[in-house]
Amino acid sequence: MGTALLGAVIYFANPRQLFAQLQQANPWWLLTGFVVAISSNVVSAWRWRAMAQWLGAEMSVASGMRWYFQAIGLNVLLPGAVVGGDVYRAIALQKTGQAKAASNLSVILDRISGLWMLCAIGGFGAFACAPTLAAWVHMNEAVFSALLLAITVLWVLFPCVLLLGLRHGWLKLPGTWLDPIRVAASSPDFMLQLLVQAASSAVVQLFSAAALACGAIALGVQLPLVVWTFAITPVFLMAALPVSVGGWGTREAAAVAALAPFGVSAVLAVGVGLLYGVFALGQGALGALAFGLPSKSQD
Repeated sequence: MGTALLGAVIYFANPRQLFAQLQQANPWWLLTGFVVAISSNVVSAWRWRAMAQWLGAEMSVASGMRWYFQAIGLNVLLPGAVVGGDVYRAIALQKTGQAKAASNLSVILDRISGLWMLCAIGGFGAFACAPTLAAWVHMNEAVFSALLLAITVLWVLFPCVLLLGLRHGWLKLPGTWLDPIRVAASSPDFMLQLLVQAASSAVVQLFSAAALACGAIALGVQLPLVVWTFAITPVFLMAALPVSVGGWGTREAAAVAALAPFGVSAVLAVGVGLLYGVFALGQGALGALAFGLPSKSQD
């Protein structure tokens, strides 16, 4: 499905022009984008470790980094976008003797933490770009801005209120497999851990936006950073859909739709999506190399 969509997007964007644009890409900006993309996932791995420890599952920094980049390698190769790598992380953590519930929940909540902040930053980015986006969808700018701001603020507050409800007993979770969440919500360092997750997720998404922007600059596309904070939401959400391999096709289609209101041609938008995919492939290669590193038992 993703391959067919990618082929269709490239075809309609004009393959010859796209290839010519990619040939002229600035290598220094490409290298910068790749380094920033790696930095984003280094922070992601650290965030996952912090989440696991909050839930009572222990792992070393080295193991967390190794498993995370191995998971990226699997995500690039396996159908289903991020699903394969997430399953691998949960199993790798369980194999060290950590509790099954805490291991699984650490991966699930880590993914939710990232998606929560991705949509929050995307919402604030869209609010900053409201004049352009409102005109694109033919809505009154004031109404559009007010709706965006209200939805984004509610989105940001919702998980905080939910966790506070668990902490103070206002809410009850069904099932014993959710016990790690109950324990984490009642821990003395609850607010600190919540801030750690929010801050690290924000850094991850801002690095991701910067990496996307670097790929665009390499192709000669100059847009304010707030545009990229908006664009990462549709681009990365579509890339995460479990209908393709490594997000190819869905990511490029989303890039065309997200960047069109800002005057970016389909050719350049597809190029931006492809370059971000190349960054992911490079990190997938690092993940493949990580499979050759010694396991915890050999450290």
